Amino acid sequence: MSFLFKALVLVLSISSFCFAQEDPLPVVGSRWQREVRHAEAPPVEQSSPVRSVASGNKNFQRAQREQSTAAVDPNEGTIETRSAALDKAVQESRATKIDDVVGYNYTANVRNDSGKTIEVVFWEYRFAEIAKPANVVRRQFVCAMKLKKGGTKELSAFSQLGPSDVIDAQSLAKPAGKLFSEEVIVNRIEFADGSILQRDNWKFDDVKKDIERATSTPWGQEVCRKL
Repeated sequence: MSFLFKALVLVLSISSFCFAQEDPLPVVGSRWQREVRHAEAPPVEQSSPVRSVASGNKNFQRAQREQSTAAVDPNEGTIETRSAALDKAVQESRATKIDDVVGYNYTANVRNDSGKTIEVVFWEYRFAEIAKPANVVRRQFVCAMKLKKGGTKELSAFSQLGPSDVIDAQSLAKPAGKLFSEEVIVNRIEFADGSILQRDNWKFDDVKKDIERATSTPWGQEVCRKL
């Protein structure tokens, strides 16, 4: 997604805006949920010698083709077959164990009311602890796309960080109740024509290093990445 990297390095004129007065990219829905991403088992290479051709192979194959479903594979008793089974068990026991990744999926549904095509969006999921409103946590994301005017898009990103770093004791005393007030905020919009809209009180330089880290690896099929 070369347009993302261009947008991140070009120095362009920025127009600040207030979403209360004009909302070029309204959030029409949002949600977050805990998610477990299961690790894939690493492949086990076969290093045992190829099994020899036993004398009963031809008869076994012929019996299978004809009618016998109970024919015993003559290779099962060979030294090579037993060695391969033992070697596979040893390799599996030595294989690096990869743990499942436990995290959170943050989603915002947006609509492009700007009248122009949007290419990059910076947004955040903001949480404030109800028992202690001063305890505010922001989970920020950057998304690359081609969102035409009037179009809608689901922005979704995975993070191992949850909605809060610290929970007040009063919140823990009421586990069944709602712990946080939450809102989704769009911080910056970059358009296909090179123009930019940016929210007041949000600074690009504050997340510049996070952006460099997030875009340091090739962009896959994901739309968004966490900052």
